[in-house]
Amino acid sequence: MGEKVLCGVDIGGTKLSVGLVTPGGRLIDSTTTRDHVRKTPEEIVAQIESFVRKLLDRNRLSEADIGGVGVGTAGHLRYRDGVLITMSNLKGFRDFPIRDRLQSCFTAPVYVDNDANAQAFGEFKYGAGTGFSDMVFITVSTQIGAGIILDSRLFRGMTGTAGEIGHTIVEPGSDLICPCGNAGCLIAVASGVALPASARKKVESGMSSPLFAGKNFDFSAVTGELIKQGLETGDELCVSIVDDFARYIGIGVYNVFQIFNPRAIVLGGGLLSWGDVFFDGITTRFKSLAREMVFDDVAIVRAKIGPHSGVIGAASLALEEA
Repeated sequence: MGEKVLCGVDIGGTKLSVGLVTPGGRLIDSTTTRDHVRKTPEEIVAQIESFVRKLLDRNRLSEADIGGVGVGTAGHLRYRDGVLITMSNLKGFRDFPIRDRLQSCFTAPVYVDNDANAQAFGEFKYGAGTGFSDMVFITVSTQIGAGIILDSRLFRGMTGTAGEIGHTIVEPGSDLICPCGNAGCLIAVASGVALPASARKKVESGMSSPLFAGKNFDFSAVTGELIKQGLETGDELCVSIVDDFARYIGIGVYNVFQIFNPRAIVLGGGLLSWGDVFFDGITTRFKSLAREMVFDDVAIVRAKIGPHSGVIGAASLALEEA
């Protein structure tokens, strides 16, 4: 292979994926596991190294063929130091020097960033953000986050935690509590985390649905996939939840637009699988708020990279300094 490949590592709360990616953004090969949730940080570092070396062997490559190793991870990262400050979904990562630990495993340079930043840069390089020097990527999934591209570079803030749009408060009077402890955060009212409480509130208010029938229904089992199932059959409760979520995400998009005035806002994440009714609801809410305050066209578009966005986005981090 003439040009060096990139390695992308996506560390999530439920799965760990490692892949080899061309500098043009094509996934060459990848592997995924879910058993990392039971491992210590040091064990996960060793697991990542093992996966990278197995992928290299499988593709008849050596470490010398790697141009950089990019890592996208959930949690708050002190970017300049490469230290994970907190990580709610995995244990033991508080104040963990993840970049240095991984750098000790490889001769190629290692870059570590928040997973939303990684996906944002991936969309900027290869996806829906191509051609825009200023864009914001918003992921709407289990939780909600954003990656901010200003003048073709990631904006991270003083610590590295810029873009935590999920913790902006959009409904201060809400009784829905975010994992951070505040009431009415965007995560609390419009993310995968919010689905169980949102469904329970609908049922307790008298709204019925065959999907949530029975006194002993386990609301913790409410997922985006279940809501999608109900949405496709016209289930009143599911349609109502999607409408609520679209309204709140639309407020979030409006807030992002007013703060950064970007050329493009890219929406991604698992809940975008709800389709046009969700996406159109978001853009309709945005337009109803922005009205005549949009002086130049802003593109609100869906992410394009697809199911491997975590790995491809992480790999793209190695190109930020290029």
